[in-house]
Amino acid sequence: MENLTWDQFEQVEFRVGTILKAENFPEAHKPAYLLQVDFGPDIGVKKSSAQITDLYSTQELIGKQVIAVVNFPPKQIGPVMSECLVTGFYREDGSVVLAVPDKHVEKGARLG
Repeated sequence: MENLTWDQFEQVEFRVGTILKAENFPEAHKPAYLLQVDFGPDIGVKKSSAQITDLYSTQELIGKQVIAVVNFPPKQIGPVMSECLVTGFYREDGSVVLAVPDKHVEKGARLG
């Protein structure tokens, strides 16, 4: 794995957002949810497809704060344009555990 420079790392915008809506995304090739994540007034609400169905229900995701990358180019996933990348960690069984702040922070806060 190649090392990044500090300047390269600073270009990635990791931001905190709050999930407003989570619904099944049957058009995705792998089981996924379609999320609407609110990053506050400066960034707004962005859509994301997230393969987190193994460990999370749509109901428990509403109101959860997550860490996402907001400056990747949008990616077409089936009929939906995914606008951010919600981050998480893969477990040995392939399920994904969301990367979340352990205390409440303002929407749009940047990882620093």
